[in-house]
Amino acid sequence: MLALFLFILLVFNSQNPVYCMNDEGYALLSFKQSISEDPEGSLTNWNTSDETPCSWSGVTCKDQQVVSLSIPKKKLKGFLSSSLGSLSQLRHVNLRNNKLFGSLPFQLFRAQGLQSLVLYGNSLSGSIPFDIGKLSYLQTLDLSHNFFNGSLPASLVKCKRLKTLVLSQNNFSGPLPDGFGTSLAALEKLDISINRFSGNVPRDLGNLTKLQGTADLSRNLFSGSIPASLGNLPEKVYIDLTYNNLTGPIPQTGALINRGPTAFIGNPGLCGPPLKNQCDTSASPPSSIPYLPSDFPPQYGGNAAGRGAKRRGLSKGSIIAIVVSDVIGICLVGLLLSYCYSKVCGMRKGDNGYGSDKKWKGKRECLCFRNDESETLSENTEQYDLVPLDTQLGFDLEELLKASAFVLGKSGIGIVYKVVLEDGRTLAVRRLGEGGSQRFKEFQTEVKAIGKLRHSNIVMLRAYYWSVDEKLLIYDYIQNGNLATAIDGQVSYTPLSWSARLKIMKGVAKGLVYLHEYSPKKYVHGDLKPSNILLGQNMEALISDFGLGRLANIAGGTPTLESDRMPFEKIQKKQQDSAPLEVIKVNSPVNIDSCYQAPEALKMIKPSQKWDVYSFGVILLEMITGRPPIVQVDTTTIDIVHWIRLCIEEKTPFLEVLDPYLTQDGDREEEIIAVLKIAMACIQSSPERRPAMRHVSDALERIGVPSE
Repeated sequence: MLALFLFILLVFNSQNPVYCMNDEGYALLSFKQSISEDPEGSLTNWNTSDETPCSWSGVTCKDQQVVSLSIPKKKLKGFLSSSLGSLSQLRHVNLRNNKLFGSLPFQLFRAQGLQSLVLYGNSLSGSIPFDIGKLSYLQTLDLSHNFFNGSLPASLVKCKRLKTLVLSQNNFSGPLPDGFGTSLAALEKLDISINRFSGNVPRDLGNLTKLQGTADLSRNLFSGSIPASLGNLPEKVYIDLTYNNLTGPIPQTGALINRGPTAFIGNPGLCGPPLKNQCDTSASPPSSIPYLPSDFPPQYGGNAAGRGAKRRGLSKGSIIAIVVSDVIGICLVGLLLSYCYSKVCGMRKGDNGYGSDKKWKGKRECLCFRNDESETLSENTEQYDLVPLDTQLGFDLEELLKASAFVLGKSGIGIVYKVVLEDGRTLAVRRLGEGGSQRFKEFQTEVKAIGKLRHSNIVMLRAYYWSVDEKLLIYDYIQNGNLATAIDGQVSYTPLSWSARLKIMKGVAKGLVYLHEYSPKKYVHGDLKPSNILLGQNMEALISDFGLGRLANIAGGTPTLESDRMPFEKIQKKQQDSAPLEVIKVNSPVNIDSCYQAPEALKMIKPSQKWDVYSFGVILLEMITGRPPIVQVDTTTIDIVHWIRLCIEEKTPFLEVLDPYLTQDGDREEEIIAVLKIAMACIQSSPERRPAMRHVSDALERIGVPSE
């Protein structure tokens, strides 16, 4: 009987092999058990019968080890399991826009290779564990739109590779950690708005020289004065300090110069430009004359008291006499000038008298404006009304000035505002600046030409406003932001699919073909980059900012493209004899925008259409690889063009080049490779070898499903 039992058991086991899940699978199953609601069934294929979790939804593996957990916007309700910290190779966690609650387990930070932790839009609470300082590779931390509280741990400054820190809309309090600006010098994005941070604004924030976009410290409880060191931030960075408890004069240094009042409103104690309330200096004694003690000895002998009384000042009668005589003198001078003006200027109106005497001609021109000069001055400097470029504008200057305005950001050419009119219509208004050269006619001609452009992939310029002190451009507001923030999922909080990316590529190509060949002046954009490609309601691409550099120059605005190229040009001159151009030291002041500019842009002043072709090729590479324009390789950085060429030379596997978020589109591999070939043609070093945009657009149209 025993032998028969063993035989039956052996036969049963041979027909039903036992699968054993690895430890990482059990760790993720523990996370699944912590989720009480999964209405969309995002975790239904997380089965214990699998040997590894690498085929599970939202899980990405490399060498059979979990490197990424990404389940955004799936309405998962539950808490974060501490078991995630046992995933030794975990690099990315993206659980944004779910319904997670509870605290952030300190065990999570045992995964010390973590590079990004994105928990935006949940209901998490409690404080950030001190153990976060162990994440020396952390580059992105987004905990915004939660209920976190307490102060930031001092250990946060140990995350020296941190590039993105977004903590907005929480209940954080207390001062920022010591050494915040000095230690986190790699920060490119900083948003700590809508919290309860207090204390002084750290002076070392001026060390964050790699910041981009808006440094948002608004709606907190910061107090004290604005440190002048904030002027050391890049000039393109918009510093938002609104609605705090800041006091004292606004420093007029560096990046703080020429800021509009919108960056400082909500701080009643601030004073000085650009605010209207002036600083009170009456309480301050003259620095060159110190106060004297009450027993200061007299300078002369005799009756000190009597002489002191005589020398204290003029008598009241003397002061009155001086004032009266001054008034009489001013009146006499005024009457004399009025008499001369009426005599000299009046003579030019008649045919006889001194008007025909040549010896008065010079005096007449000095004392009187000539009609032709005054008219020219008026034409070139005065334009105090909103000028529509579209007959269906539907609003006037008064409505625009009364509207609610929100800062979208500051680019190299002025500040851009989101403006909401009373009827709910939304516009984008770019402020080119104040003052500058007064070339109104030239500006008017240029802006009218741009306003005539009509294409479904071009942002439409609706109107403009010109005056001596203000120049405004009014566009349609494009609601989904720009391509730079969409590639990695910062717009919809889900990275773009291949279909969406292909649609955007085709739209940009069509827009460029229109500018190059069908616009009245056959425009060259000259500064094409992802931040200048906006995304409409259906994620369609709209090219913006063409012709902006010329308008800014006419209006006396910001530098031309040549100045944007200067940092890169200096690096080239410094390295051309000692190192390859593509290898740049990590700490070099690289201008990222220069990565989109064609090589010949360093030698030529006038842009060509082939510049735009090269820039478009770089954008294609970004959309295929998911990498930024500057890629870090070991201890050096290399621009994406040279990096992709290096990958081709070294025969790097395609999956290592491809954006990890596109691996789910494995059936579109042929399409992706076809677009990669187009990109390689666009980034040819020689402009003559690059295709025209109409050929690029035709080639893209033959790939995949035609765009709608």
